[in-house]
Amino acid sequence: MCRERIIRAFAGGVVLAGLGLGLWVSREWLWLDAFVGANLFQWAFTGVCPLGLILRRLGVRTCAAEA
Repeated sequence: MCRERIIRAFAGGVVLAGLGLGLWVSREWLWLDAFVGANLFQWAFTGVCPLGLILRRLGVRTCAAEA
């Protein structure tokens, strides 16, 4: 699996977990979804993603390198 797909899958999982926790535990968990959304928004403009930096250090390749 390439870096970009891992980032998207992780972000989607965190959003779904945040929604579930927001519905069944406390509405404060919805801030987690806002944080993930804001991070994805800034990633679109800057190209910098904290998880992407971690994955790069772990040696995960980009999708372009796999094609």
